Amino acid sequence: MTVLKESEIRQCVTLNHESIAAVAEAFTALYQGKAITPIMSIPVPDHHGEMHVKSAYIQGFDSFAVKIASGFFDNPKRGLPSGSGLMLLFHSETGFPQAVLLDNGYLTHVRTGAAGAIAAQYLARADVHTVGIIGAGRQARFQLLALQQVRRFQRVLVYARSPEHVQAYINDMRPALGGIPIEPAPDAETLVRQSDIVVTTTPSTTPIVRAEWLHPGLHITAVGADNGHKQELYPEVLVRADRRVCDLKTQVFRLGEHAFALKAGLLTENDPVDELGELTAGVKPGRTSPDEITVCDLTGVGIQDTAIALLAYRKAKQAGLGLTIES
Repeated sequence: MTVLKESEIRQCVTLNHESIAAVAEAFTALYQGKAITPIMSIPVPDHHGEMHVKSAYIQGFDSFAVKIASGFFDNPKRGLPSGSGLMLLFHSETGFPQAVLLDNGYLTHVRTGAAGAIAAQYLARADVHTVGIIGAGRQARFQLLALQQVRRFQRVLVYARSPEHVQAYINDMRPALGGIPIEPAPDAETLVRQSDIVVTTTPSTTPIVRAEWLHPGLHITAVGADNGHKQELYPEVLVRADRRVCDLKTQVFRLGEHAFALKAGLLTENDPVDELGELTAGVKPGRTSPDEITVCDLTGVGIQDTAIALLAYRKAKQAGLGLTIES
């Protein structure tokens, strides 16, 4: 069995076209019915935390992953990152453990960023001028890096509740932007109204984005509502959208932005919503007009974890990285 440290994993996997393609392949397999992906999350309300256990077996893949990831959102007050975790890789034929990936949540951020890139690739306008990021945490950083892989843009706006966090985000991201201006937005409304792509990346439990702020040509990717108590979009946003896409319908109806629209009686499970896998498989189109308003609701699916863990394991083995131990 191989044990990989975060530093070794970072050498092997970055948020680039290779990792995006690996996640896209997994979404296609999900649409084609080749994946089995259970859903499990454990709330830890006493400590403003949660644990996610995600996995997926994908037909044709040599291995499958079991990912355990935490989000404890008071950790920054302790000088700790809010997210952590690890992944376990098992052989698909024997079930024997192959690897322990001590990624501390890094691969989760990469695979979530990759899903955001796929959403923008298919649903955002080609002529993007301004990108708006709501949130200033680690995933906000990965989502902006992801957008660079699929769209050219000329300006970045950032909004978060903490001005200090926004400034730290700007300082961190400016070198990666190659001279593209990045600036704070005074409020979420200004950011949405001035942006062509908006990505929401917060653990908010109260909605942020309102339907009346939406405008023709806007694309929104919402990645924060990965648990039943989280919500970043008012339900009316989904009603206002011309096109709704998600990662997994059965999941977003339970714990995504769509769940709140269903509870409010504004949508039903029979209303049209496509899955990313339908787009990556080519059976459904992406954006169909420049003025279309599109929303993608991402809650995180185990197929992403299997895809990114297997990519990391293969590349680490090729590079001779990791500690081999007897199990």
